[in-house]
Amino acid sequence: MASVFRPVFLAPNYTFHISVLLPDANVTCIIPDDCILPCSFRPTGTVVIHWYKQQIPVHSYYYNKDQFGLQNKHFSGRTCLFNSHIPHGNASLLLRRVKVQDKGRYKCYTSTRKGNQELFVNLEVKALIHSVVMEMTNETVTCLSQNIYPVPQVTWTTDPPSAQGALENSVIKTTDHKGLFTVMSTLRIVGNLSNITFFCYFTSADKSQVWTASRKNQVDISHEEGHTLSIPCIAPQNVQNFSLTWTHTSLKEPTVILKYDTKTRHTFNLWEGEATLDQDRLLLGDASLLLHKPNVEEHSGTYTCSFSGLQSKHTVQIRVNITVSSISEDEQKVQRSWWSTAASAAFVLFTIIVALPQCVRQRGLEMRTVSHRHNGADFIEGGSSKGVDTTASFIVRQHGAECDRLQLQIETQSEMASSAPNTAEVCTADLPPGTEIEQEEKPEGPPEEGNDGLLSRSEEGDGF
Repeated sequence: MASVFRPVFLAPNYTFHISVLLPDANVTCIIPDDCILPCSFRPTGTVVIHWYKQQIPVHSYYYNKDQFGLQNKHFSGRTCLFNSHIPHGNASLLLRRVKVQDKGRYKCYTSTRKGNQELFVNLEVKALIHSVVMEMTNETVTCLSQNIYPVPQVTWTTDPPSAQGALENSVIKTTDHKGLFTVMSTLRIVGNLSNITFFCYFTSADKSQVWTASRKNQVDISHEEGHTLSIPCIAPQNVQNFSLTWTHTSLKEPTVILKYDTKTRHTFNLWEGEATLDQDRLLLGDASLLLHKPNVEEHSGTYTCSFSGLQSKHTVQIRVNITVSSISEDEQKVQRSWWSTAASAAFVLFTIIVALPQCVRQRGLEMRTVSHRHNGADFIEGGSSKGVDTTASFIVRQHGAECDRLQLQIETQSEMASSAPNTAEVCTADLPPGTEIEQEEKPEGPPEEGNDGLLSRSEEGDGF
């Protein structure tokens, strides 16, 4: 009995005579981006397309439309073909929002009336290193990066260089429910960490990416308020297309006080008028912050300067203590001398305005009284004027001594306060108009005619 050839039918009912095998294609996709798995065939009318991952149905197409009845739920809603390109021989698969679990070997199966074809695609996935956070304590330096795949390599260096073996670090790796890694590397240091720049490098598994983080803790600064202060921040290497951020932390949460972007040349300055940057030096990597008139309450605290560039970040941290302004001994002497001079001048001014005019008026009054008694009708016939002269002289001398003492005190104070006016000139200038100051006269000869050398009754009563 002759054998009969029976064709094999698949849905739809196509007869296959030829099977073509092509070499594997290798594709690497970035998590969580979309990814294309390539596949092409020779178009000859209608076609059947099946995508599998290790026998797991991923996507199917026949009867000129997508078929999702057998699709595995892991790929549900995340796959599609380029339907408009299928008649031209394109059976590539678009896989959306790639995950760690998507990695593996995929098969693209195509079938036409002239034969079928199998093409394999090896899919690798990776999650890029987007940032590295670096922290420092008194004893350790730590670098941390999250959502990475696969595990990167971590290395350390310092500037100035550290002794060999001093940079031994411990690495802790953990995974989340998505299969992404969190990597933390801790470097334990013995000694002072100030003014040492630490570098940690995260290198991806395929060596295509190196992310650098560096940090430096400057020595604390104490600065007197009111005097201009420059807070240093210099990048350890040439940086281009970076953004700069200055942060100030006191008793409250950190506050961004200044930001600058070299691409847009845009500057944000919360402390406008209080803090500035040198734009020319900034482009050379010197981002030192200039405080014009720092004060204790507002400007003391911790300052953090950060350069953020392409796959790199450099941080400088420094504590600033603004102190109350102190006065030197020479300045104190000058102040004491000034206050002493001012006090002397005030005393002289007070004396001139209040005490001296009263003295002058009192002296004028006494002199007029003496003159009246000497020339009036109260003299006693046959008496002597000696008693009158003696009494007048005593009264004038008594009040004159007070004025002389006051004048001497004013002159003494005037010498201490060079700005005080001359006492004698003031005394003369303040006399009422028409007032004459009479000096004490001593009788040189016999009494004038008309007095006859007689004493007044008042003088006899006083016993002179």
